[in-house]
Amino acid sequence: MTVLLATYAGERYLTAQLDSIAAQQDVDWQLLWRDDGSQDGTVAKLERFAAMQCADGVRRIEEPAGRLGAARSFLTLLAAAPDATPFLAFCDQDDVWLPEKLTRATAMLAKVPSDTPALYCARQSLVGPELEPRGLSPALRRPPGFGNALVQNIATGCKVVLNAAARRIVLDAPAPPPGTMHDWWCYLLVTAAGGRVLWDAEPTILYRQHGTNAVGATAAAPVRALRALWRGPSAFLGLLSGHLEALGNAACLTPDARRMLALLQGLREPGPLRRLGILRKAGLYRQGRIEDLLLRIWVALHRLPKP
Repeated sequence: MTVLLATYAGERYLTAQLDSIAAQQDVDWQLLWRDDGSQDGTVAKLERFAAMQCADGVRRIEEPAGRLGAARSFLTLLAAAPDATPFLAFCDQDDVWLPEKLTRATAMLAKVPSDTPALYCARQSLVGPELEPRGLSPALRRPPGFGNALVQNIATGCKVVLNAAARRIVLDAPAPPPGTMHDWWCYLLVTAAGGRVLWDAEPTILYRQHGTNAVGATAAAPVRALRALWRGPSAFLGLLSGHLEALGNAACLTPDARRMLALLQGLREPGPLRRLGILRKAGLYRQGRIEDLLLRIWVALHRLPKP
């Protein structure tokens, strides 16, 4: 198991995350880490942690240097991982992993044939800055799939573990479009390639919410819907347009996925009823009922922008 940790100005919460990695039960792991230009004590903490582990247990990835941002930093780590590693886990700097996180992930992924791309993800226990409980991340109302991945990311990076086949298709694919994080891009590619998404209903991490998260979460459906309304249709439809364009250049897509992408080009045309018919035929859906309704309202009222 290779753990991929991208950091930036993470000194405040990093020690708890590193301790939770070291406490993982019944799994051999190595840690690859890359810092994105921190000016605080992040790098020093990682170097001290490395000194306490076995010689090859922790390794820093320094190239390319400079600011890459979270998505490119994680994809750089994914490319730097040893080809022989069977499983790869994305790791954020500010969470706490429960001791059985990696063993649960490897047990589920080991049941998938090694040549089938697979992505594991789980629910999260949401906590505040001092790990005070705030509930659970939403359960899935419908199964994961490509029709969901095009319009929603259920595979938050801090809980994602990939198998080697999934890593290969991600590295062979184009870069994600602007605004799409590494985790969402992995979810899109694995489902577009006909791979498996393994959902674990048992929470495996404490997902710390502290106001400066790169991506946050909330358990309340009305709050998620209000956030979507605040962001508005332009950002959402722009991301969908970018996904269609970028995925069209990926070699891993199944024939069904290619047909869906071709069908969805019709969302750029006039006519709200026509667009709603295309949305229904393509089978796009979001997990929450309110969010799914909002998707349909936006598609009816607005044409998909050109990439």
